[in-house]
Amino acid sequence: MLGGGGLALVILGLFLLLMLLLSVKVIRPYQKGLVERLGKFNRILEPGIHFIIPFMERVKVVDMREHVVDVPPQEVICKDNVVVTVDAVVYYQVIDPIKAVYNVSDFLIAIVKLAQTNLRAIIGEMELDETLSGRDIINARLREELDKITDRWGVKITRVEIQRIDPPKDIQEAMAKQMTAEREKRAMILLAEGKKEAAIKEAEGERQAAILRAEGEKQRQILIAEGQAKAIRKVLEALKEADEKYLTLQYIEKLPELAKYGNLIVPYDTEALIGLLRILQKVKNTEPLKGEKTTEGDKSSSNEDLQKLKDLME
Repeated sequence: MLGGGGLALVILGLFLLLMLLLSVKVIRPYQKGLVERLGKFNRILEPGIHFIIPFMERVKVVDMREHVVDVPPQEVICKDNVVVTVDAVVYYQVIDPIKAVYNVSDFLIAIVKLAQTNLRAIIGEMELDETLSGRDIINARLREELDKITDRWGVKITRVEIQRIDPPKDIQEAMAKQMTAEREKRAMILLAEGKKEAAIKEAEGERQAAILRAEGEKQRQILIAEGQAKAIRKVLEALKEADEKYLTLQYIEKLPELAKYGNLIVPYDTEALIGLLRILQKVKNTEPLKGEKTTEGDKSSSNEDLQKLKDLME
């Protein structure tokens, strides 16, 4: 067993160990410490390990990270006397720990209450349609108003977001019907525009097809005319090269065939007819070439042709 002196040493050792533990303070990287000595602010502790005087100095740790606080839902009256339920969130960050601790008792509650009052004031100046479509405007104005006041608290408002704006149920039903009508209207407009565009495209296609058909018919007529002209030129060239006697005989051979179809109109060209008769007379009086035999049938055929020609002339 320990004597009185040993017990005193043990107690003294425990006391020194306790004092050592109480004198050591560790500050994390995202924190800052405010040291108060005998109730008076003394210094700021940066992140790391620090030693303080136990029972004389006290450290208040301040979190310097960005935080978010939820603004509870509340009913707000718009400018056109419509009651809406609004819910928001506020992002903040402590910039000056001394102001955040000593200038306001609880800056978190102060931010929430301040956000609620300013939110009612901002939405009260706007109509329902402006409120529903102007979330960005509300966010910007609310952040600006909060930042003005929280600056003396050492707190920076980094962002404000409106989570929801809920109008009454009857207004929501009316808005749903309006949206349905708007969608049906847009659908009908798009359908009508589609039909119009289709009709225009179809008419344009028919027009192009008609133009192409006309161009094809035109080209066909041109080719036919060119073919006929070419054929006529070939015939004329052949006629120029043909023998006069041969042409006369061909003309005489065709006359009986033409006479079968009724009245025969012979051009009134006396000199041509006289010349034709003279040629026929020469052909008749011409004797056959040597080595050729003239039959009675050939002579009778020539006489018959001459007689038909005379009858036609009379």
